[in-house]
Amino acid sequence: MTTIVSVEVSDVRFPTSVDLDGSDAMNKDGDYSAAYVVIRTDDPRLSGFGFTFTIGRGNDVCVLAARLRGRPLVGRTVAEVTGDLGAVHRDLASDSQLRWLGPDKGVEHLALAAVMNAVWDLAARAAGKPLWRLLTDMTPTELADAADLSYLSDVLTREEAIGLLTERAPTRDRRIAELTATGYPCYTTSAGWLGYSDAKLRRLCQEAVDSGYRHIKLKVGGNLEDDIRRLRIAREVIGYGDARLMIDANQVWDVPEAIAWVRALAPFEPLWIEEPTSPDDILGHAAIRRAVAPIGVATGEHGMNRVLFKQLFQAEAIDYCQLDAARLASVNEVIAVLLMAAKFGVPVCPHAGGVGLCELVQHLSVFDYVAVSGSLEGRVTEYVDHLHEHFTDPCVVRDGAYVLPSAPGYSAELHPASVAAYRYPDGAYWAGRGGA
Repeated sequence: MTTIVSVEVSDVRFPTSVDLDGSDAMNKDGDYSAAYVVIRTDDPRLSGFGFTFTIGRGNDVCVLAARLRGRPLVGRTVAEVTGDLGAVHRDLASDSQLRWLGPDKGVEHLALAAVMNAVWDLAARAAGKPLWRLLTDMTPTELADAADLSYLSDVLTREEAIGLLTERAPTRDRRIAELTATGYPCYTTSAGWLGYSDAKLRRLCQEAVDSGYRHIKLKVGGNLEDDIRRLRIAREVIGYGDARLMIDANQVWDVPEAIAWVRALAPFEPLWIEEPTSPDDILGHAAIRRAVAPIGVATGEHGMNRVLFKQLFQAEAIDYCQLDAARLASVNEVIAVLLMAAKFGVPVCPHAGGVGLCELVQHLSVFDYVAVSGSLEGRVTEYVDHLHEHFTDPCVVRDGAYVLPSAPGYSAELHPASVAAYRYPDGAYWAGRGGA
């Protein structure tokens, strides 16, 4: 029997602050980073890869937590781990002493995400399937058993989850064929980082249009006059009509300020305002949503767990659910949020800024359409054109759509040379600079 022999975790940091890639009103100079997990087995042909995403300092804390989270996997057989992915998730999540540090939030939850992402990657590789196919091949009962439905029975029971998945099951193949032909629609944030000059913004917006994008997102919230000027530039390039422009404040406003600021930007017809205030302020999001309609409210990249999303749905606080593949505790918790979103009729548009998140969320969006929501209405998944060259199975975007991944796994494996170069603080890049 193939057995897990080690769980290795590396601190990998990419110097994106140099060119202000990823800059926004809250996070001005982040270095996109990964607490990178490798599950090794005694079969050199089979490993599992996963990560959680941070923006620099503090990544070492996530690395330490992920080592603790992954320790119980050592010595288990691959068949045991991959045979009941819900049980593995429940077992790791139930470590009461680590859970105390959250619970179900913060560093300990990010660490659980990193380890369970590697577990799901291992399962998909062992099955010889891309993760989205592994999920869409599971029965409704298997998916419900894998999902973390704890604390959700007041809005979603296991029986309801199975019923929803069963309803979609007969037409899964039709939707897979559709996405194989068309890809999954995406939008780009790469043009709109706050630190970019007006000239760079104009050039990148034009390049996005030329590449087939009809959805473009800009960062806002630093200075209102600057935002008005930058949105005007974007609209001059992309036009109006079916060209969608989204804006993202990255949590910098109080509720009244968010309402006033978004109303000032309303003439540019944004599709949504993203993260207008604290990600934990459910009632604040609801108040903003009522005040700025028909502009939608989107949030979720800092949504700490499924319970927060439950309350966002219950309070009718959001128009778009932007779950994050590395902040929720991996696929188990993602399935639960997707099911709730489908029940409440809220489209899921996953967050994918950051190193490797695009690689992960393409699988989740495909799974959502094929097996859960059955709809593309109002759905578009984020894409940023940064750091894909460091992955062995990088995502592919063509004409504004993700091409369905075909390689086995969760597309989470970094090239060993990239890890060696950007491992902190002793990788070739950082050692030559004396650390960050």
